[in-house]
Amino acid sequence: MLRVALTGGMGSGKTTVTDHLQVLNVPVLDADEISRALTGPGGPAVGPIIKLFGARIATDRGELDRPALRSRVFENPKAREDLEKLLHPMIRAEMANQEKALDYPYCVFSIPLLLETNRAGEFDAVVVVDAPDEIRRRWIQSRSGLDADQIDAIFKVQASREERLAVATHVLHNESSLQELRLRINDLHVCLLALAKSKTRDAPT
Repeated sequence: MLRVALTGGMGSGKTTVTDHLQVLNVPVLDADEISRALTGPGGPAVGPIIKLFGARIATDRGELDRPALRSRVFENPKAREDLEKLLHPMIRAEMANQEKALDYPYCVFSIPLLLETNRAGEFDAVVVVDAPDEIRRRWIQSRSGLDADQIDAIFKVQASREERLAVATHVLHNESSLQELRLRINDLHVCLLALAKSKTRDAPT
């Protein structure tokens, strides 16, 4: 099976891309979705995170106070690093577990922090969803209500647009209409199916 990483900065349109890929019946393993499951009510990461940061990031019900945790990690680089060291191996392990059950020519691994976690080299192809920073800012603000300073803080801790494009084997440009993006995803799908077929043909017997 061809292993394809998909990444892009916040607000670039990754979710739109993975939603359409799933319409095409492509299996998608989404790091953000897995993270939400691990850190949601009753999730296996909740206890360790509260133990790491203390009761101030927990609600009265013993769940994570996500705004408090988000504020903590964005204000403190060491806290963010500690959270990533705890959470990323759990996400990676769950992705590997889900991958075992798949049967399709290729699988997409949606990993927003692909470069930041030095994982680009693990995959047969790297797809970058790319949009200009000014467009991303507008999308983030309209969707989340974050102000300019908060968006700046997010951009600061993520890889730059140039760094992502430097590792891309395929780029999905997302600067125009939704219809145009879907057409580009369809073309990418055909390309990845061909790559998967080529990989199978070239595999040692």
